[in-house]
Amino acid sequence: MTSFDTSPQLNVWRALLALAVVFVMLATTGWTALHSHRESTALQASLDKWGHGSIHGLHLPDPKAAPTRLGRFFASLSPADQDRLARRYPLAVGNMNGAPVTLRYRANHIALEQQLRVEKKRMHDSRLSAAGQQDAGRRMHRYESLLAPGRQILAFDPEGSGRIAEVFGDLDKARRISVVVPGVDTDLLTFQRTDRQYTAPVGMAKALYAAERAQSPTTRTAVIAWADYTAPDGLGVDAATGLRAGEGAVRLNALLGGLPGRAPVAMVCHSYGSVVCGVAAHAMPRRVTDIAVAASPGMRVSSASHLRTSARVWAMRDATDWIQDVPYLELGGLGHGADPVSSGFGARVLSARDAQGHAGYFQPGTDSLRNLADVAVGAYDEVTCARENDLCQAGVPGTTTAGRA
Repeated sequence: MTSFDTSPQLNVWRALLALAVVFVMLATTGWTALHSHRESTALQASLDKWGHGSIHGLHLPDPKAAPTRLGRFFASLSPADQDRLARRYPLAVGNMNGAPVTLRYRANHIALEQQLRVEKKRMHDSRLSAAGQQDAGRRMHRYESLLAPGRQILAFDPEGSGRIAEVFGDLDKARRISVVVPGVDTDLLTFQRTDRQYTAPVGMAKALYAAERAQSPTTRTAVIAWADYTAPDGLGVDAATGLRAGEGAVRLNALLGGLPGRAPVAMVCHSYGSVVCGVAAHAMPRRVTDIAVAASPGMRVSSASHLRTSARVWAMRDATDWIQDVPYLELGGLGHGADPVSSGFGARVLSARDAQGHAGYFQPGTDSLRNLADVAVGAYDEVTCARENDLCQAGVPGTTTAGRA
């Protein structure tokens, strides 16, 4: 579930801004070190094991090597050897940018099966509290759903609240790729919802994928639901600062650098996810042609030009979205900068009519979803601008009109 899909608590934001000095002190002293500290994890253990491993007497490459180098390594292996590595080091291979995506799917399937067995045992562990056993049960059911036939899990880390990414479509053959970056309160358990499904990353990505196919049936597309970063937990210090965005930006650009092929990539960033995209923008590969943000609290810059990207920057906000009342400023590290839909920011402002609040941008039938799909498939002459006589299409290759109300 995305961070800001509950009723707004604007007084919390204002209080945070008023206490900027206190939080800056916390952010620059021991609090940051403690908050960002991570002990050894299952993923790290798998990577360490990989680091000491070999195949046919040859050492395995550094898992942090450039994706192109890792890609060449895996391409040199037989299918049997690739499968052997996936079974020996499932979490390492499943999260390795540069490994073949189908091998990553297979490795993460193995890792999920292993974690499923762990949670089944924890459910009946008398040393755990009732709450701990219930948490194990929720995780077990999530793993069961992620193991369903046909699911393509591109990244998986069970540590803490969990990180995950899933692909819809054929990533290897796609001619257009979209990456959905969600906001706060996103983790393993909120990755998918049965009620209000389009407010969670899986529902967002599925809706976008369907809208892209409806817009351009002959274009092979793939959409990644990317929840592979530690998102802020609710409206608190993390949500008001760029700490989590900075960490997420590094992970996001690592993903982008390891995507297969040369298909253009569109970033679709919601709520705090737009902060992540803003921080990551300057280092995104040039194949990222578009960055579209919805319900943004800011991108940590004062204007689109300061993102230092060659990608087109698009923004949208529904008139009923409470995020418009959050102060658009940055003070002592708190706040995320200028409003991306303001005229002075310089983004191309799209219509989000019928989005209905902060969490409704991926609801089928809305202007917001259709516009995001148009941008994602490159149908720029089909987008609807937010305001009459707007020039959100101006200068975009292939467009024939200046915009529509």
